[in-house]
Amino acid sequence: MADLLLELFSEEIPARMQEDALVYLQKALLSPFMKIALPAIDLSGLSNASQSFEIHSIPSIGENFVTPRRLAVWVKNLPEKQSDISTELKGPKVDAPEAALQGFLKKSGLKLEQLEQRDGVYFATVHQKGKPTAVALKTIIEHLLANFPWPKSMRWGAGEVTWVRPLHSILCIFDGKIVPVEFGGVKAGNTTRGHRFLAPKEITISKPQEYEAALEKAFVIADRDKRKAEILKQAEKVAASKSFAIKKDEALLDEVTGLVEWPVVLVGSIDAKFMDLPPEVLSTVMKKHQKYFALEDKAEKLAPHFLITGNMEAKDGRKAIIAGNERVLRARFSDARFFWDQDRKKPLAEWAVSLKDVTFHAKLGTVADKVARIKTLAVQLTDCIKADKKLVERAAELCKADLVTGMVGEFAELQGIMGRYYALQQKEDAFVADAIREHYKPQGPNDSVPHTPVSICIALADKLDTLVSMFAIGEKPTGSKDPFALRRAALGVIRIVLDNNLRLPLKSCFAAPPAAKIALYDAQQKLAAKLHEAPHKVGKYLTVNETAFEDLGDAVPANLTGMLYDFFIDRLKVQLKDSGIRHDVISAVVADGDDDLVRIVARAKAVQDFIGTDDGKNLLAGYKRAANILAIEEKKDKTTYDAADLDAAALKEPEEIGLIFVRNPKEIEKIEQFINDEQFIDLMKWLASLRPPIDLFFDKILVNDKTKGDDVRANRLCLLATIKGSMDYIANFGLIEG
Repeated sequence: MADLLLELFSEEIPARMQEDALVYLQKALLSPFMKIALPAIDLSGLSNASQSFEIHSIPSIGENFVTPRRLAVWVKNLPEKQSDISTELKGPKVDAPEAALQGFLKKSGLKLEQLEQRDGVYFATVHQKGKPTAVALKTIIEHLLANFPWPKSMRWGAGEVTWVRPLHSILCIFDGKIVPVEFGGVKAGNTTRGHRFLAPKEITISKPQEYEAALEKAFVIADRDKRKAEILKQAEKVAASKSFAIKKDEALLDEVTGLVEWPVVLVGSIDAKFMDLPPEVLSTVMKKHQKYFALEDKAEKLAPHFLITGNMEAKDGRKAIIAGNERVLRARFSDARFFWDQDRKKPLAEWAVSLKDVTFHAKLGTVADKVARIKTLAVQLTDCIKADKKLVERAAELCKADLVTGMVGEFAELQGIMGRYYALQQKEDAFVADAIREHYKPQGPNDSVPHTPVSICIALADKLDTLVSMFAIGEKPTGSKDPFALRRAALGVIRIVLDNNLRLPLKSCFAAPPAAKIALYDAQQKLAAKLHEAPHKVGKYLTVNETAFEDLGDAVPANLTGMLYDFFIDRLKVQLKDSGIRHDVISAVVADGDDDLVRIVARAKAVQDFIGTDDGKNLLAGYKRAANILAIEEKKDKTTYDAADLDAAALKEPEEIGLIFVRNPKEIEKIEQFINDEQFIDLMKWLASLRPPIDLFFDKILVNDKTKGDDVRANRLCLLATIKGSMDYIANFGLIEG
């Protein structure tokens, strides 16, 4: 066994691309070997070929390294040569034409006497000695380099090959020897380089075990995790020296790790004149433009200092580096100050007027159109959320206004945040201001949800409008593609509803005015197109009224509500997975179309708890047995056995009579009352009471008893339909696995 070390050394690779590139490189190097062996003979021209290999060990990744200037992988336990290959080829029949036989002999390279006959067919066995792995590695590596899936790549110099950035060198050694890889005019060797400025000379590597230590001596921490830990360690130490703490930002830490090879964390100061800007503005400017870490005091208030992650040691005590970064930051903060001052000169209501000039979607109109739809739906939601309608209307009118302000135009991530600040400065109600910020929440699984009624109304209306609108125009997610983040929107609605215990009828929201407004807008667009294309027909279209517009709105799917309901239930299953609720239990509970998410979850928990008991398991088995018998007999008889056709007087056996109570109207009324009152524990107790008589029925009664006659058989099948129907009223137990 031998080891391979491959390093690709280039100009700086964007931080966002590094991790995926390293994963691909590892897989591309390992996958040919994980298929047992490397191909040693080209069998592409032969059919019906099979190969046999000898397995000695499975190769693995020893270490992997990534810095801004290099990708490197150490692969352990590769065979020094390929295993011998025996390939069996199926040839023509013995009585086939001579030309067919000669063609087969030519392809196999064998003589007639070397062929074997089996069942009247010629077979050839070709033995191929394994070749050195180094020979195959050259082909594998050159192929992966030529097909590397960079999101963006470039050419440089006079070459035609592409790479993410100009490639300077390739280090490739296998079993201590150089593999003669060549790509884009760069030939592989056994050297690399250290830090661009601190140790730019070539470093010779004779074996993989030397690589990491040699680079560290040359001021490069090649291991990404070690470099990340070092940045955090230094940052915490520097912050503590100022009696502050780092404002935690894992994404920023990951990005900075991909920007430096030899991290040196420094602290700079923020001019006091900028500290009256909103803290979110300060931290966003520092993060987005300069990749600085913000600091906080013990009260989690933004501190007048920031952390710089440098890539250089300095002889002057790093004073010039700090001063330069402070100077750049002052310029950035001055720009933010300008936006802050200019934006506040106009009330949010005036900014909102400009939303009519911003397209939301070509088929859905402007952002102003969306705001109008949000307002309509949000006001409707006040009835079940108990929110002040006037505050909800005002919040809806202003919720998107900050999108056209200078600050949000520069920093899109501040949408809603700036709207809240501007609203408070303009003396809007605090609930309105909070709703402007919170209506975007939650923006991920770790984000909080709004809890005040006004914020809840606007947040739900915004997300529901997006979902209804996009589904209405056919923009629903497909596979892994979700360009409008509709899955996140649906999960957001679910979290808001469940966290606030809201009794919200979802289907009525799906069928609300947004769909009608979409149809109307679509009709207006069609009308405008006709007027533009055929102006001589203006007279005809001037008579078209709003009713005609609505008639033209056929683009809205007739099953829109059903599609959205199914989409939400799928997301609900995902949402509840971590809490231990099974997806099949959710499916069973929603089979009746219940759209109250709080009730669905409560019922699902009760059913899941029940089927986890002995009574539940046995009753589920009895249900499935009844359902299976019914399905088989109905298919055979080409009819349906219904509980309504049960002749109770014809039931003679005690075990049959013991199940009649299930059909009793009082029992059905009891089930309905349990469900309506959401007394699910009592409902499960009622279910448990079914187990003894059902067990006894199947122990003592033969449903298809030929000695009893067809009428008895049919009546017993109707009795099974009664059992199944009563349980289906609670949940479709047929959808529960097990």
